[in-house]
Amino acid sequence: MNSSMLVDLNQRSRELMPGFIVSVVVAAAACFLSEHYGAPVMLFALLLGMGLNFLATDSKCKAGIEFTARTVLRVGIALLGMRITLGQITALGWQPVALVITLVVVTISVSVIAAKVLGFQKLFGMLTGGATAICGASAALALSAALPNHPQKEKATLFTVIGVSALSTLAMIVYPMIANWLELSPQAAGVFLGATIHDVAQVVGAGYSMSTETGDTATVVKLMRVAMLLPVIVCAAMITRMQGADSTGQRPPLLPWFAVGFLVLACINSTGWVPVVVQGGLNELSRWCLVIAISALGMKTQLKELASVGIKPILLMVGESVFLVILVLTLMHWWF
Repeated sequence: MNSSMLVDLNQRSRELMPGFIVSVVVAAAACFLSEHYGAPVMLFALLLGMGLNFLATDSKCKAGIEFTARTVLRVGIALLGMRITLGQITALGWQPVALVITLVVVTISVSVIAAKVLGFQKLFGMLTGGATAICGASAALALSAALPNHPQKEKATLFTVIGVSALSTLAMIVYPMIANWLELSPQAAGVFLGATIHDVAQVVGAGYSMSTETGDTATVVKLMRVAMLLPVIVCAAMITRMQGADSTGQRPPLLPWFAVGFLVLACINSTGWVPVVVQGGLNELSRWCLVIAISALGMKTQLKELASVGIKPILLMVGESVFLVILVLTLMHWWF
């Protein structure tokens, strides 16, 4: 029995390795370009992956690319839990917590309605709204993994990742200017930046470009938005279950295993027992898993398919970002 299991494992590894190695090479190239040219690593990973999309149909690489785009992605999402501690959330008081919960619920709800008005599926609104309200590309990938399968799901996910990465880079430049123009205090500026910029890296860059206090506050508020990923994933999983069984005839779990992993790691991290070296290593591993997975997702798509989406999805994502800024400034005016 053990010997046959080892043979099966060895055979499975050889089947997956070519596609996985290609995805790792693309991810490494994306990280190199990101470090040298300053653009989001997710964007480079997607674009480089799309340049190698012919490999997704190659018999040697196909299985490994599918595995990387699905399983490695879920591992990366679970490891995001190591960025969160309950102490970070409680340290800022109730107002930022209420702000984050409100902006996530309202932004996703408005996005779903706007998507329906523009003629898209409501799930596309949930995908783009979740990416805008929570944590950019990571949220788009996590929600996509939890939402029901659909012929257009991968195309919608990739478009969302590209759009939110581009908007996040623009926000990193523009939003600190807005904070200065409004003469926000360092802490208020941190709340504003942490509550509105899409990706964690861009929040850190924008916050610390203003001041250390602004950067610290912005990072914690942003991590509170990341923590909202779990309840939103559960909602997405519930929607999937209500739509019935998937193509294999099985009902998806109410709480996907990667969401359970996210919660468990967040709780472990909150104890304070995790050494800084281990915490940093797992955060880096999470980042690499997500970049590798998005390289594989890029290989699974055709550039001409993304080019055919039209202007409406772009308007939806820009509108969501503008709405989020207005909503956060309004709530800050009332509560701070």
